[in-house]
Amino acid sequence: MTASPAAGRVPGPLSRLGLGLVGFVVILDQITKQIAEAKLGYQEYIDILPILALYRVHNTGIAFSFAHGFDSLILVVGTAIVTLIVLYLWKSATEGGTLVAVGFALIVGGAVGNLIDRAIHGYVIDFLYLHIGGRGFFVFNLADVALTIGPVLLAWFYLFVQKKA
Repeated sequence: MTASPAAGRVPGPLSRLGLGLVGFVVILDQITKQIAEAKLGYQEYIDILPILALYRVHNTGIAFSFAHGFDSLILVVGTAIVTLIVLYLWKSATEGGTLVAVGFALIVGGAVGNLIDRAIHGYVIDFLYLHIGGRGFFVFNLADVALTIGPVLLAWFYLFVQKKA
């Protein structure tokens, strides 16, 4: 009987997959933020889909502007500590194969992308605005997308796939 690919060894943070995906997320995130800063006026609104607009803002808090107004150094240190914990958990993971590695890599890449902004600017550049009609939900960036998909993949594996094995 062979083990399922999902139950396989997890490529670690220093694997080709780990370094490659983290690097890809960080680079794509930083490039898109630089384009947004250069091409979008601050709080300029441009519809691109019925539910998505370009809208550049500077987020001094964390997710959904929580902790808005906290000292930037506290947020940088806090984000760095959480990122190190995620790296430790990733290195310690023994099951889940590529799926789990991708989940961890997206989290680390997204965290590093936003950490770079916070360390350089004192805020995170957000430029994608999710809305339905006149009701807005949140403004985010590609690092935030990675920070959302990564935990979903991990939850999928640990809540559903692993239990079946």
